[in-house]
Amino acid sequence: MRAPSLTVFSTLLALFGGVTAIPAPGGKPEGCQAVDASIVASTGEPVGKEVVYNNITFYVSKPDRNNVRTKARAGKAVLYLTDVFGLALRENKLLVDSFARAGYLAVAPDLFNGAPAPGDINVPGFNTTEFLAKHAPEFTDPIIATSIDYLRKEHKVSRIGAPGYCFGGRYSFRFAAEGKGVDVGFAAHPSLLEESEIQAIARPVAVASAEHDSLMTPAQRFEMETILSNTPQPYQTTLYSGTEHGFAVRANMSDPQSRFGKEEAFLQAVRWFDHFLLA
Repeated sequence: MRAPSLTVFSTLLALFGGVTAIPAPGGKPEGCQAVDASIVASTGEPVGKEVVYNNITFYVSKPDRNNVRTKARAGKAVLYLTDVFGLALRENKLLVDSFARAGYLAVAPDLFNGAPAPGDINVPGFNTTEFLAKHAPEFTDPIIATSIDYLRKEHKVSRIGAPGYCFGGRYSFRFAAEGKGVDVGFAAHPSLLEESEIQAIARPVAVASAEHDSLMTPAQRFEMETILSNTPQPYQTTLYSGTEHGFAVRANMSDPQSRFGKEEAFLQAVRWFDHFLLA
């Protein structure tokens, strides 16, 4: 099969099942005001807190309760699923904080029990294959299931959006399956994603893809889009030119195109959640 041509930003949007149109800016009700890139933090200190629930550490960032967007998102939460660098990577916590600034209770579980991948996975002694085997779905799924339980029981959350990045992107798909607990999924440069996991989605899913990504090649991206187009679920795929794997978290912010890609991928996720979590 021929891979789709690359454009500066190519977006495929399919809204099935009579989904209503997103309101025009002039007709937005209170709480639906658009956010912009000013809320996306890439530097500075995280402002959330770590808590422990059922032996799992969570990074929790709460929105300003007096904010109009926050009031409109009561009972909704973002379950942030990290890349392999986990909570040790400052950029992950800063993105959790950014979702909170968008009006959502935002929570990121420690998927690696305090032992994420090193910042440089090429350091001597680190075995990527062993690391991924240690954190395969049979070990990671229960952590995410507990995370959903934490949000439902401790925060009385009724609807959950799950943005996943790289390693975590696979689990945004897995938990968008029927009965898994996620109501809306978003995946940025997902890795290790299997065909059956795409086919199984039962909830809306959006994807932000890098133009240059050895873990999601153009052929693999085309296959993913083909499978998505054959599901009855709303989906969106956006390709960000000039970007590499990891751009939505670890972008080179001194490069204007990389910075734009990271900020737009974040805003893509927020818009997706605003539409489908609040529907």
